[in-house]
Amino acid sequence: MTEEVDERKRRTLRRFAAVGAAAPFVGTAGAADDTNETREAIRGYVPSTPGAHFSKLRDDLRLGTGEAQHHLRTLEEAGEVESRKDADYRRYFPAGRFDELDKRALGYLRRETPRGMVLALLSDPDATGAELADALGVSRPTISAAAGELAAADLLDRTDGYELTEPERLLTLVVRYADSFDADAVAFADEAASLVSYDP
Repeated sequence: MTEEVDERKRRTLRRFAAVGAAAPFVGTAGAADDTNETREAIRGYVPSTPGAHFSKLRDDLRLGTGEAQHHLRTLEEAGEVESRKDADYRRYFPAGRFDELDKRALGYLRRETPRGMVLALLSDPDATGAELADALGVSRPTISAAAGELAAADLLDRTDGYELTEPERLLTLVVRYADSFDADAVAFADEAASLVSYDP
């Protein structure tokens, strides 16, 4: 059983290491330790899953806690990866690629209820709190709490219902990183062209 787990870990690391090798970060690419498969896997994972928190990264790459901490610290010190605290989470991003609002947006898009709200409001900007609760299968207080967090992050205006303050930015992030969210985001991204109108 342990051999099977180890082989799955090696396959996962190799897959993300291939991504990391194909599109290396600016920084220590070519350094002597770049052959480290775990570090290459993180180099591939972080740009394809920006805003992932530590536990998700560790679990997706099948790493031990200390192993993940060591390699992330090394990459941060080398200026290849940056992180930011988000409530109880530390989220990781490729260095220099996102502004603060993008980082906040990606953090909320990585949470199920806020992401569901964003997708629903991008599809139907007039959706009410009750309609959002029904669509997401959660309670009204859950929607209200998530709306408060999105508003505090400058992503939602609650002055008159619920209105996304940065719909184009959120749409772009959802479409670009849909595969790293969930099946609902992928389905949304597949239909996103119908939501965009060109009016020169």
